[in-house]
Amino acid sequence: MTDVVRFLESLPPGPLYGLITALAAIESIFPPVPADTAVALGAFLAGRGVMNAWAVFLLTWVANVGSAAAVYGLGRRYGRDFFQGRLGRKLLPEPVLAHITAQYRRHGTSGIFLSRLLPVWRAVVPPFAGVAGVPPVRALVPLALASGLWYGGLTFFVATASANLQTVLAALGRVNSGLGAVALGVLIFLAVWTVRRLKR
Repeated sequence: MTDVVRFLESLPPGPLYGLITALAAIESIFPPVPADTAVALGAFLAGRGVMNAWAVFLLTWVANVGSAAAVYGLGRRYGRDFFQGRLGRKLLPEPVLAHITAQYRRHGTSGIFLSRLLPVWRAVVPPFAGVAGVPPVRALVPLALASGLWYGGLTFFVATASANLQTVLAALGRVNSGLGAVALGVLIFLAVWTVRRLKR
């Protein structure tokens, strides 16, 4: 790990900022991308004077929110038509889609905010908010606030931590594992609740 840090410290800041920005943007489209790890690495290097913590945070935040807004826009424009087609109806039957839409309209703002703090759910929330027809302000404002809170807190914590990078990444892994378990629990609860409601 020390060799990796030395190698990264030898690089000019530009490519590092570009990599962090790209990974933060791609996360909204492809959740397995390790955006949190990239941000933590950038914040760690900022703590060592190689990068600027504010730049790491702002680039991450803007890229992540921008790509999420783009996915939301695509879902709002094309999602409903897709799910009304043959393949879409098989993936998500009309009663389930109607139920999801009703819940988004009822709990959209708070649900979007909380879901953007959970791994994997971060990428699921924006397109379905678009499909459900949640107005842009109700969808994008909580989305931006949650992303700012998560990445701001992550950047501040890592940049000011005195631990080595391996310790930081291990701690981040534990946090994401815990949040992933919460996300899985929420998913199971919602699936069971939705099935029961649709059977009534």
